[in-house]
Amino acid sequence: MKKIKLAVIPGDGIGREVVPASLKVLDRIAGLHGGLKFEYEHFDYGCDYYLKHGDMMAEDGMERLGQSDSVFLGAVGDASKVPDHISLWGLLLKIRREFQLEINVRPAKVFGGIKSPLANPEDFDIMVVRENSEGEYSSVGGRMFQGDDEIAIQNNVFSKRATKQAMEHAFELAKSRSGHVTSATKSNGIFHSMPFWDEVFRETAAGHQRIETTSTHIDALAASFVTHPERYDVVVASNLFGDILTDVGAAIMGSIGIAPSANLNLNGKHPSMFEPVHGSAPDIVGKGIANPIGQLWTAKMLLDHHGEEEMGSLLLDTMESVTADGFLTPDVGGCHTMDEVVQQILSRLQK
Repeated sequence: MKKIKLAVIPGDGIGREVVPASLKVLDRIAGLHGGLKFEYEHFDYGCDYYLKHGDMMAEDGMERLGQSDSVFLGAVGDASKVPDHISLWGLLLKIRREFQLEINVRPAKVFGGIKSPLANPEDFDIMVVRENSEGEYSSVGGRMFQGDDEIAIQNNVFSKRATKQAMEHAFELAKSRSGHVTSATKSNGIFHSMPFWDEVFRETAAGHQRIETTSTHIDALAASFVTHPERYDVVVASNLFGDILTDVGAAIMGSIGIAPSANLNLNGKHPSMFEPVHGSAPDIVGKGIANPIGQLWTAKMLLDHHGEEEMGSLLLDTMESVTADGFLTPDVGGCHTMDEVVQQILSRLQK
């Protein structure tokens, strides 16, 4: 019996709704598999935890999370209770940095039954690999002086090790897909870091002669995601550029509520973390209309990560059959509740 131990953090807002629903689906998948079992350890970390304890997680929280095979996260943040910079840096970014989750992977594709806002969406299927640990999101910098003389300095940090690591991951992904990698750059406007990025990309590409490559400036690339998304296969990007591109990818799919992501540790020292892109959505909490697809697609990526690609494909195909038959939540033009969508998925998996 293969056991996968998951540290489960529903977090805030609709995370507390979509995570329990997704665990039901994972258990159904395990039941169909026969040789797979999930073991869950639940953690109540989040904004309510902060209000009670003054921290987003327990003092030994990282140690306890580190005992799992993977972390399954719902959502982080409730600005009405806790400022976003506290909730984000105290939980999500803390896990990403201390567990060395240096790669973020987010897919975007035409999803069965979900209408894209694009007038004529081709059959696009994009995988964005985002460097997840440094770049524009480095905390190096500071502020000085006061009044009109005040200045703020934010330093971008690009190491060759982390940059090349993200690019190598993108090339390996491309080998199992359409065999093309696009690099997101801005070397015509950012003087030091982006020419460096381009140099590392060319060096990495030289080791993968069978993979076709393109280097495109981020502004043109973002526009092309909207006008011609079908042109792209695997895209590799820095922390900020990848963040922007993946939100565009979610938008052209039809809703950020269906977008998943994986935060990967590649050195084997810590668990990886899987989370949807949608956030805590406080405006719809308790209404029963949260879209479960983002969390469930994230579960599919978790299955793939643990070598259960067949079960992951089964889950994704089942989800698309449900949405293609019109079982949609209001954010994608439907009238069904989260529970109704999940029940359809559970029923079809059983069949």
